Amino acid sequence: MGETLRKPGYLKALVFSAIIGVPVSLVAFWFLGAVHELEHLIWSSWPGAAGWARPPWWWPLPLAVVPAVAVVLAVRYLPGQGGHVPAAGHLGGASKAALPGVVLAALCCLPFGVVLGPESPLIALGGGLALFFRDLVRAPATRAGTALLGAAGSAAAISAIFGNPLVGAILLIEGAGLGGPQLFAVMLPVLLAGGVGSIVFTGFGHWTGVKTGSLTLQLPPPPRLDTGDVVWSLLMGVALGVALHYVTGLGRRIAVAVVPRPGPVIAASAAGMAVCVALYSVATGRSPAEAALSGQSTLAKLAQDPHSWPVAALVAVLAFKGVAYALCLGSLRGGPIFPSLFLGGAAGVLLAPLPGFGVVPAMAAGMAASSAAVLRLPVSSVVLVALLVGHVDALPVIMLAAVAAFVTVELMPQGPKVPPFQGS
Repeated sequence: MGETLRKPGYLKALVFSAIIGVPVSLVAFWFLGAVHELEHLIWSSWPGAAGWARPPWWWPLPLAVVPAVAVVLAVRYLPGQGGHVPAAGHLGGASKAALPGVVLAALCCLPFGVVLGPESPLIALGGGLALFFRDLVRAPATRAGTALLGAAGSAAAISAIFGNPLVGAILLIEGAGLGGPQLFAVMLPVLLAGGVGSIVFTGFGHWTGVKTGSLTLQLPPPPRLDTGDVVWSLLMGVALGVALHYVTGLGRRIAVAVVPRPGPVIAASAAGMAVCVALYSVATGRSPAEAALSGQSTLAKLAQDPHSWPVAALVAVLAFKGVAYALCLGSLRGGPIFPSLFLGGAAGVLLAPLPGFGVVPAMAAGMAASSAAVLRLPVSSVVLVALLVGHVDALPVIMLAAVAAFVTVELMPQGPKVPPFQGS
């Protein structure tokens, strides 16, 4: 490593990566700001101006026209086809030429109710902008340099969306497959043994009162994990792995069907998504926004006041948002992470009343299991959920649920693969 650090080319790449982080981060900031403002305008300001306290049940139906038309146009006429197809199973990337299509598709999908998040467009935007700035200053373009700068630009763009730059870095490293299959072969036993070891140390320490000298911080203690938390977390990891395997499998089948007939399939998927969101509102009498969009803001509200959600609403949002998510994964544009986190969190709240289960470990285990099942990135899922939850004592169930879901999904039939050119 010392020899690599002494190479002038590598040092120049490090300096350039630090420099491009500034403009890339600024562009990503304004992109996310535009998505947020459009979402607030469409789902809050416009209904309020029309005299409704919340959007009516039919609100998502006309909105679905916008993402359907935009994605069809991007697929047919723009380089890069509007960016990464979420059902492809990774977070994707983009070239310079694909940037206009990525931005157009994202701005016409994310605020208009599409059940996807902003992370894949951000990764594409950051990587493409880094290469654009490289060519702007006429820096040498090599294969290794292109990969390095693309990853650096993507990391700069995505660092803010998760609230911690560490999550973005680990996500990109694990998602790039730098360690190959050996990475997962090593990390799964490490995560599993680490989770079990933490449970044993915690439980044995409380029982005996003996201190082991482990590194700890004096933080207010969360509710202590017990046997019920562990058992239910493992079972929920398996159950969510199976359920989300079929959700992503439906998304892949839709993505394959888009190739020969993009117009009809994308239009039908967008319409189906809107119908699912509207049916949720009709069935529950609640806002259709809860089943639409990425679920980021709704997840925060769910975590703050889980008891405000009756069982019927939780079952309905899991069913209708789950189907809408599958339709969006295969046909529209955005990222898969935030909706999967919401579905896992909602499943955790639904199952929290089980004997010996608590709301915090249930939500933590649910989010870890769902993100690991969708992304197939167990380490990233553990780090992401651990930072979101903020409770160190919840780490064991987070790790166990993520491993259980990942192994379950990997052992099931994988179904069709999305053609590679769709994500280019």
